[in-house]
Amino acid sequence: MKRLLQILGLLWRPFRVNGAFFVFMFVLGYLCTQTEIRLHLKGAKPYELSATELFFDLYVLCAVLALIPKKIRTWVRLLLAIVLYAVALIEMFCYVHFESTLTPTMLMLFFETTGREAREFLGSYLGWDLITSKTGWILLIALLHAIWSVCSAWAKRRVKQKHIRLAEPVVLFSNAIMGVVAFSLFIYCATECWSNKQAMYRLMTKSNLGEVEHELTTKGCATLYLPIHRMVFSLYANRLASQQLTHLLKATEGVEVDSCTFRSPQIVLIIGESFNKHRSQLYGYDKPTTPRQLQRMQDSTLIAFTDVVAPWNLTSFVFKQVFSLHSVGDEGDWSDSPMFPEVFRKAGYHVTFLTNQFLPKAGEAVYDFSGGFFLNHPELSSRLFDTRNPKLHAYDEGLLKDYDALKHHEHQLTIFHLMGQHVDYLGRFPRKTRRHFKPSDYPDKQLSEKRLQVNADYDNATLYNDSVVDQIIRRFEHENAIVIYMPDHGEECFNGSLDFFGRMHSATIDYRLAREEFEIPFWIWASERYRETHPYGWEAIKRYSRRPYMTDLLPHTLMFLGGIHSKYYRKEYDVLSDAYNGKRPRILKNQVDYNKLKHEK
Repeated sequence: MKRLLQILGLLWRPFRVNGAFFVFMFVLGYLCTQTEIRLHLKGAKPYELSATELFFDLYVLCAVLALIPKKIRTWVRLLLAIVLYAVALIEMFCYVHFESTLTPTMLMLFFETTGREAREFLGSYLGWDLITSKTGWILLIALLHAIWSVCSAWAKRRVKQKHIRLAEPVVLFSNAIMGVVAFSLFIYCATECWSNKQAMYRLMTKSNLGEVEHELTTKGCATLYLPIHRMVFSLYANRLASQQLTHLLKATEGVEVDSCTFRSPQIVLIIGESFNKHRSQLYGYDKPTTPRQLQRMQDSTLIAFTDVVAPWNLTSFVFKQVFSLHSVGDEGDWSDSPMFPEVFRKAGYHVTFLTNQFLPKAGEAVYDFSGGFFLNHPELSSRLFDTRNPKLHAYDEGLLKDYDALKHHEHQLTIFHLMGQHVDYLGRFPRKTRRHFKPSDYPDKQLSEKRLQVNADYDNATLYNDSVVDQIIRRFEHENAIVIYMPDHGEECFNGSLDFFGRMHSATIDYRLAREEFEIPFWIWASERYRETHPYGWEAIKRYSRRPYMTDLLPHTLMFLGGIHSKYYRKEYDVLSDAYNGKRPRILKNQVDYNKLKHEK
């Protein structure tokens, strides 16, 4: 019997020898889970298993501490407490001042901050307001923990001096009872949170940042509910990004260009966002969402390509494939090859990148971090671009002002990266002055009033995008210029009978999904001077506009348009070349050949 009680008592030992640590760490963790809610998400609530999973985590941690000799355990516990309080304090500070928990981008910005910048930053924020905000709660818990530890140590010495001891049977029995209760709670908590623990393991064992991002789009992805989890994940994401940056920087060394004829002195690439091809007038949509583009097509200055898909339905994956000279199906990884903007710079083009998404922001999600980390790396960015915009804008027309403020060059590649129709659609256009479509315009859609409004706002965002794109074209009408438009991917928006908008990242890719999320509008516009000086090139654009194409091959078409002769150019990948391989498989998400889906529909 005694032996059994001793064994059961061991189940209580993690808390018996780490009682104060458990209590204060539980209070600290629970405070963070209940107060740090993603403010930008409507209806956001605290993680529902906060208390359950926190108990599980702390029991495991206290069990490990209980195995350590007492003298060492005291110092290990102190170090852990300092780390956990410090991380919680940093994150709460970020939450209070920037409405963001710890993110990979925030950590990246921290590593890039100089000592002087850090001192100036802290000088701006440290003050009484810091104490009276939610950050002060962390400091209060830490203070109470310190006071309790001092008083507890003093009390234990007093008890020891007086030789006060409880009877052994009482101690054994009470420890056994508490052990059974504690372990029962542990088992219950383990069953409740085990799926999240498995998801955390999957997330933290990926080999590259793209896999991490894709994991976060799957159903049942990990919930990083504590500041320390988010700190570890941010460190992990930055390490993965650093590994790929090393490959990219190596790939960009010694980029060579044999010659350049500057066939197209002004090349403009407009990259849109989340544009469903079938919501464009150019492709038969019955609502006037792209009237300006339609007019240019009717004027025979714009050629719409009819069979184009994106390789992914995630912006960051598309950017990696489109910017890299590595194409889907090639050996190696996208980060093993140079990027086309550097080839253009080597050829003598002035390369300008104007983005309304990929500038580092402390609170950005991992998706933007994954898509922009290589574009925002100081050294790599300087190799890729001569000019960049310094800030983001509420609406895409802000990029027009950025462009107008720049010095123009004789040979120039200008890349506009728009927010386009990125969800939330209502935020993509000036709602007071540019709201054209309304729910009553869709009597055939069996949707609730709220969903009809979302549907209308998608078309409003598309109409606004049409005006921005037209304004970009207007700036090149009197140049010897060519403009290419492509969005990163498509978007679901209540098309057909499906009551859904956004993208289905975990769903099996069938033709219906590919039609909505991977088929994209793609067109080329040319100025009058370009058409006059390049009649054969313009004829090729018109002649080959019905070829099957996937946008991972775009760099090769751009190099052809620029007249760049280099070992990186592959004519079988250039849609405007007579040698183009129109039978090449178009693999979506490295999973399925779109050509077969389309054939089997």
